[in-house]
Amino acid sequence: MKILAVLFLLAGFFFTAVAAIGVLRFPDFYTRLHASGKGDTLGIALSLIGLAIYEGFSLVSLKLMFIVIFIFLANPIGTHVLARAAFRSGVKPWTKKGE
Repeated sequence: MKILAVLFLLAGFFFTAVAAIGVLRFPDFYTRLHASGKGDTLGIALSLIGLAIYEGFSLVSLKLMFIVIFIFLANPIGTHVLARAAFRSGVKPWTKKGE
């Protein structure tokens, strides 16, 4: 079980690191928000699932699973609200030059 927990933790680290690189690399607010919203949600969820597997069946792992469910609900909603507020306040999406 510890090997499975380590695999989940490494996968979570990978997705979180890719999201951080995407935030640094992408050109505008919307693409950066997309990278951070998707990558962080999956990365944090995988990391917490790995911690729950490592802990075994206990009250702590149950709490971790509730946190995972909350993150899967809250992060996409927060990302959508931020993108909608930016769009309504006039932040223009990035386009390629010449289009």
